[in-house]
Amino acid sequence: MKTKRFSPVMAIVLAIILLVTPLLTSCGPKVADTTKVLKIGMMTPSTGPVPEKGIPGQHGIQDAMEYINNELGGAGGYKIQVSWRDSAYDPAKVATIIQDFINEGDILFTTHSSSEMKMAQGTANEAGFPGLATFISTMNLHPAKHIYGPTPDYGDDFVALIKYYMDNIWTGTGKPKVALHLLSGSVGAGTLDGANAMAEELGVEIVATEYHAINTTSEIESLTRIKAKSPDVLIISGVPASTAIIIENAKTLGMYPGTTIMCASASFTKSLVDTVTAQSGADAIEGVYGVFHTVSWEDDVPGIAKAKEYCMKNHPSDYGNMDYLSTWATCLTIREILETAVKNVGYDVLSKGNAAAWKAVEEQGIQKLKGYKVEGLQGGTITYTAGDNRLDKYLRMYKVSGGKITPLGKWEEAPLIKYTQYGDK
Repeated sequence: MKTKRFSPVMAIVLAIILLVTPLLTSCGPKVADTTKVLKIGMMTPSTGPVPEKGIPGQHGIQDAMEYINNELGGAGGYKIQVSWRDSAYDPAKVATIIQDFINEGDILFTTHSSSEMKMAQGTANEAGFPGLATFISTMNLHPAKHIYGPTPDYGDDFVALIKYYMDNIWTGTGKPKVALHLLSGSVGAGTLDGANAMAEELGVEIVATEYHAINTTSEIESLTRIKAKSPDVLIISGVPASTAIIIENAKTLGMYPGTTIMCASASFTKSLVDTVTAQSGADAIEGVYGVFHTVSWEDDVPGIAKAKEYCMKNHPSDYGNMDYLSTWATCLTIREILETAVKNVGYDVLSKGNAAAWKAVEEQGIQKLKGYKVEGLQGGTITYTAGDNRLDKYLRMYKVSGGKITPLGKWEEAPLIKYTQYGDK
């Protein structure tokens, strides 16, 4: 029986195949190792008093992680395994969840809201367990410990709103009168912190401060007191449902149109516009201003194209929702943190899921971040600066126009504010 001889031509072909194959497999994103994972914990308030924020935020996490693991190869070549929990905005549940995250070996955690983070940060800071809050308040970040914000905080919202008002709307003499309507808790407290620290420097007078509950059904009484002060500006810092009530009541009392209404970032999303329009008509919210930390759904940036693709495929009802977009952006930041940590310390250190892993994520991941562009979804770049746990410092103004949230002008940097009441030096 004759056997085929291994000719010189065949040898050359084989050599070419062996040479080219490594080059082909190295092109594009790394293929994630499916046997080893990077474990993180994430919570959203998907039930309880703010499902209009929590559910889109939950969907943004699900879709962004699908994109990250399937198209970007995870982080550093390892898939990210998310342990998701519904906090229901409940302190007791948050306390259990944060302990679960620690016990199951997660190497960092996130909350959707500043209130969830307020409930979790005592345990996290004491343990050295690093966390990020998609929507963050002053009390979460000051003084700088183990909690980080992928965006500016609610105190920065106040500054951005007033700066825009002074530069583009105010035409009177003297100091404009500003009224605050604040959600009780970390959201309103953060905005008030910014007002107390910066109102005088910005040249405005705070003439009224009122508070509302997260489940408020009427603010006629509080707005009547505000109306008596004849404010030029009403700043609302709440969630979409509570902010909608205040805007509707302001229209009922004849305050709007007339008084300029401006909203902090926690409420300024599609569900706010839809709720007010359904209850009181489009004119009740037309012209209302807001501030936010991501681009709009209509911006032409790479990250929007992917967010739209996954949103329309998996959760089309969330299209246009800023909470969805915010958690999507947070997930990309998490990927960059883990990618950086894997590069600097290797998978084995992180896989332990212990205090050494947390320290590595924080010091060799978070604190090594520099110049990450979040696929264009935020105004600045994700960069750590010692003493400032806001990883991005840029905000942009928006306005409801024609029933849509539309951007106004350029991104503005939010300078670091020192809050001595929280121990800043």
